[in-house]
Amino acid sequence: MEMSTQHGNSNPKSSSGSGSCLYDLLCSETPSWNRVSDAETSSSIQRKDTWKSTGPRRRLESLLHESGNGICADCGSPDPKWVSVSLGVFICIKCSGVHRSLGVHISKVLSVKLDEWTDDQVDSLVNLGGNTVANNKYEACLPDNLKKPRPDSSIEERSDFIKRKYEMLQFLDGNEQMICPYPPHQKTSSSTPHCSAGQHFTQEKKQCEKQPTRHRIGHKFRNSWGRKDSEHKSTKKSNSLAGMVEFIGLVKVNVVKGTNLAVRDMMTSDPYVILALGQQSVKTRVIKNNLNPVWNESLMLSIPENIPPLKVLVYDKDTFSTDDFMGDAEIDIQPLVAAAKACENSELRESMQLGKWVASKDNTLVKDGIITLVDGKVKQEISLRLQNVERGVLEIELECVPLTQ
Repeated sequence: MEMSTQHGNSNPKSSSGSGSCLYDLLCSETPSWNRVSDAETSSSIQRKDTWKSTGPRRRLESLLHESGNGICADCGSPDPKWVSVSLGVFICIKCSGVHRSLGVHISKVLSVKLDEWTDDQVDSLVNLGGNTVANNKYEACLPDNLKKPRPDSSIEERSDFIKRKYEMLQFLDGNEQMICPYPPHQKTSSSTPHCSAGQHFTQEKKQCEKQPTRHRIGHKFRNSWGRKDSEHKSTKKSNSLAGMVEFIGLVKVNVVKGTNLAVRDMMTSDPYVILALGQQSVKTRVIKNNLNPVWNESLMLSIPENIPPLKVLVYDKDTFSTDDFMGDAEIDIQPLVAAAKACENSELRESMQLGKWVASKDNTLVKDGIITLVDGKVKQEISLRLQNVERGVLEIELECVPLTQ
């Protein structure tokens, strides 16, 4: 490796589900002259179209100003800059690291500023309702003697709460999934006079943990990776510690394209890429029938304090059987992080080469991976020769992002 020394809730479609149903009922039972006119309906549609025409970025920023979205849904930190698009919540950067450790099958995290947003993603976020709606759902049965994390809470407190809230679903009400495990604090029954509130809470928690949940969350997603149940159980303990890791920054990975990938179907493949950093993992979309796929898809991962290699795995998507392996590789991101730290502590602004990862027989590089400073951003372009497979090259672009962004 050679390195240089520089180193409330606003939904344009409906204000609420019950309001929409009530409106439909009233329209069906009232005279036609009391109904909304065609002109009013047309005006409403035009307003919605105008709102959508402002673009996903501006729509997203307007959602940030809605009631409840101005603070982190989990710890209350002001001005959150991250979003779980699958859960519909705005969160702070510290909580976003815990969300990533849950896996994208539970919480897919995007940056308000750093990621490119589509209208469909913003529409999905609008339909989920924002922080207030999400917290009313996921904290419906939050016990009185359990406090939410604060902006200055430790990573352990955040991790414990977020896992119980979104992964274990301990605070949902009975109508959502199961009997509420932790009802709001009530007086203990006279039949158990010697049972303290703390003991009562512990007993309820143990009883809840024994109850089988009706839905195996993420089971289908895990099976699509071809993991065995025994493998999942063996890593359960290590995964429980994933959210308790301090993060020093973020790495933005743009999976550009694959070239001459291996055939796993009759004459072609349906490839997708998995990126793993420590206990976190993210996944690209599947591209059908293509041995030279172009993803050009950006994914974000938090960088742990003890920096592990970035693992890249390629699979062929199968509908009725386990997904087929199409190769893997590892990327040492420590030089990129070191260069980013050096630039952050300096006044360098002009574009320049900061270092490079030299291609050799001892690594998987097709060519040298140059680390550059461009427009104040530290980036690295890498071409990887996939390992443990007959053929295939993957092109990836990395960008190291400080936590301050």
